[in-house]
Amino acid sequence: MPGPMEMLIILGIGVLLFGKRLPEVGRSLGKGIMEFKKGVQGIEDEIYTASSTTTQSSQPTVEDRDEPTAPKFEPPPAEPSDEMTPANQA
Repeated sequence: MPGPMEMLIILGIGVLLFGKRLPEVGRSLGKGIMEFKKGVQGIEDEIYTASSTTTQSSQPTVEDRDEPTAPKFEPPPAEPSDEMTPANQA
């Protein structure tokens, strides 16, 4: 941060360079700073709303979750054995 002597030197150079236009330059500089702050605030608001909606939608509820099911065991179909066929019994 510049000290008081440096500030006086900067102010003197500003008066020499801009003279009568100094109030106009100050106003335009102030307006530019305000526009910049509004833009930054708008971006921060967008980020906040996007992060809050993402957090709410990313948490699944109990109804949304699928219950894991164990695979069912199905035994293979039984092949007829040689002893039980009617052709072998005769």
